[in-house]
Amino acid sequence: MATAAKVISIGNSIGIILPKEVAARLHVDKGDTVFLTESPDGVRLSPYDDNFARKLDAMEQVMRENRDVLKRLAE
Repeated sequence: MATAAKVISIGNSIGIILPKEVAARLHVDKGDTVFLTESPDGVRLSPYDDNFARKLDAMEQVMRENRDVLKRLAE
């Protein structure tokens, strides 16, 4: 499904106006950050930061593996 989005001038930059339906599907609102990721067929727009999610998963794994150490440090 293709949806049109208008490119507008914002000062010396440009911006894209997302249709209301697209913003609702992405669960984003004014002021939120979205992430652009290059893909084989173009660019993907997502409210999800894949790089941050990988770092968060790694942190959670370290916390699970070192639970006892972290608990003692917190005392």
